[in-house]
Amino acid sequence: MAEKLKIKLSIANRVYPLTILPSQEEGLRIAAKKIDAMISQFEQSYSVRDKQDVLAMCALQFASQVEQKTLDNEHVSEHIEDKLKGLNTKLEAHLSS
Repeated sequence: MAEKLKIKLSIANRVYPLTILPSQEEGLRIAAKKIDAMISQFEQSYSVRDKQDVLAMCALQFASQVEQKTLDNEHVSEHIEDKLKGLNTKLEAHLSS
């Protein structure tokens, strides 16, 4: 089992101590930077000063991106499944002739 790593991440001017696997560090640091960048963007674009409102908007933005990717993947999977069914039908027709 990998040894845990203690790190501190700063999000919205608050420091969060975390104990993580070393393999998680890069992803968490990138995510924290993206959150801070999105906070700055929302504060500038919408003149929002309440950190809770800004963090809620960030959470909604990230959650909607995840949901959209899930929906897109389902659509791609359905498309691939349809293509495979078509190929299977053609193969069966060819083999039975």
